[in-house]
Amino acid sequence: MEDKSNKLILIPILAVVFLMIGYQYICPAGSNSCRFLTGDKLSGMFRQYHSGDDIYAYQDGLDEEGSSKILSKFNFTERDLERHVDFNIKGDDVIVFLHIQKTGGTTFGRHLVRNIHLEQPCDCMPGQKKCTCHRPGKAESWLFSRFSTGWSCGLHADWTELTNCVPAVMNKKDKKDAQRNGRNFYYITMLRDPVSRYLSEWKHVQRGATWKTALHMCDGRSPTQDELPACYSGDDWTGVTLTNFMDCPSNLANNRQVRMLADLSLVGCYNVSTFTAGAERERGRVLLASAKNNLRNMAFYGLTEFQRKTQYLFERTFGLRFIQAFTQINSTRAASVGVGEGALRRRIEGLNALDVELYEYAKELFLRRYQYSHQTQHREQRVRRRQERQEERQRLHQHRAPISKARREEEEREIEGVEGEEVGGVATTEDYSSQVVRW
Repeated sequence: MEDKSNKLILIPILAVVFLMIGYQYICPAGSNSCRFLTGDKLSGMFRQYHSGDDIYAYQDGLDEEGSSKILSKFNFTERDLERHVDFNIKGDDVIVFLHIQKTGGTTFGRHLVRNIHLEQPCDCMPGQKKCTCHRPGKAESWLFSRFSTGWSCGLHADWTELTNCVPAVMNKKDKKDAQRNGRNFYYITMLRDPVSRYLSEWKHVQRGATWKTALHMCDGRSPTQDELPACYSGDDWTGVTLTNFMDCPSNLANNRQVRMLADLSLVGCYNVSTFTAGAERERGRVLLASAKNNLRNMAFYGLTEFQRKTQYLFERTFGLRFIQAFTQINSTRAASVGVGEGALRRRIEGLNALDVELYEYAKELFLRRYQYSHQTQHREQRVRRRQERQEERQRLHQHRAPISKARREEEEREIEGVEGEEVGGVATTEDYSSQVVRW
């Protein structure tokens, strides 16, 4: 009986050992063939997706066609996704860059004046902040931005200011007749994760930066002191703590991205004195809807957390090419501030609730546009290769002596074989696998 019981115990032990040996063969260490994730890995992926400054870790998991991982929450039409403008740099068209504070706009603005391959590159003199970006053969600017025309409509002018100011300013600069000139103004901007952007602005203000010379023009005037009270006394807010920064109710850092993209005239500009608590919520909904609409209808916008996709979409939209690839930088000042996932983060998100919702909307639309553009590019490549193959067949038939049907079929198979080899080597614009030089 004792020998029999020992055998019964030995059987399951041997079975377990056999399964472990088999698993090692099927799923060796370091292999990706078995996609089982431990709890730590799952939580790590969640943190990467929501960290703000390291969203590129999530982005790198996207497949080449875009992503099957995009969580669909909004209904976008094909018209929303398709983005290509016939930008005529030699004509009267103008790109207008709406620069929102602490969204990576300075870096992107420098790309526009120093890093685009142009027939007539922008003339950037050493020691000067502004560059001369003229059209080929004309003393007219094709770009309205901080680094080309300066703050011609005010410091960090928003959508409300720019749309009411840019046409008149550009017509005056280029000596155009506003009544007869039907030029196109293509508005572009950059957005950033709201928590990261907010912390970055706080650190910037803490070091002594201010934007108190900004005009905030709306309906023909700037806001009064009562409509937009200052958060500090003195010249600046140097050394402000994050708590004090959050405690100021008139701090324009709160929901800055929505405010700068919305049409402020829809809500009476900066006059909020007559709003009740319920009316204030309605005001926020109006601003958010306006910001979404204006963002969706812009010619282009990029996301700070997706630099290479931003570059790819800009190139596809305007038919322009950058000289050097964009670089993803995640070691920012905002990233050094540990807010965690607790009460502090929740308070910042509460102060920027409109921006949080706008960014969620903008991120999905951005990734959908990337996916759509990538698929469109692949279709264009397939059509082009098919046309080239047909032209090659026609050339063979026209310039060769009559040959047998068997020989003709053999040559066509050779052509198709060469074409098939080329398919494997097609590289798309956003595949920057070569060494990226930090520009």
